[in-house]
Amino acid sequence: MVTTGITGHLEEVVTPEMSAARVGSGLVDVLATPMMIALIEKTCNECVLPHLDPGQGTVGTLVNVAHTAATPIGMRVWCDAELVEVDRRRLVFRVNAYDECGSIGEGTHERFIIDTEKFAAKALSKSPKQN
Repeated sequence: MVTTGITGHLEEVVTPEMSAARVGSGLVDVLATPMMIALIEKTCNECVLPHLDPGQGTVGTLVNVAHTAATPIGMRVWCDAELVEVDRRRLVFRVNAYDECGSIGEGTHERFIIDTEKFAAKALSKSPKQN
């Protein structure tokens, strides 16, 4: 059962592939904002998965975060997430991202609980038919 108060924590080391210069979001070899957001989404998703029914998953629908400090390649980063609101299938998380020197980002992230098979089928139905 998904209830408020569920928390998650994930850590990564910033690699060159995660840099703003590499992903195209900037020109500098520091953690790219899209990669910080990916860490946030992964943390939130993984912390609720054990609480879902079989066949369910979550998808991200809204990210409202500030990326407040740069992190160089090779430094450890992590995200702490807490589920602060549950409205039927809608989940809202408070998120904080850090590196070894302190806070690098904070905000909220929203996800929805889905039936993974139905969701995949609906998405695939948008694909052009192969002849």
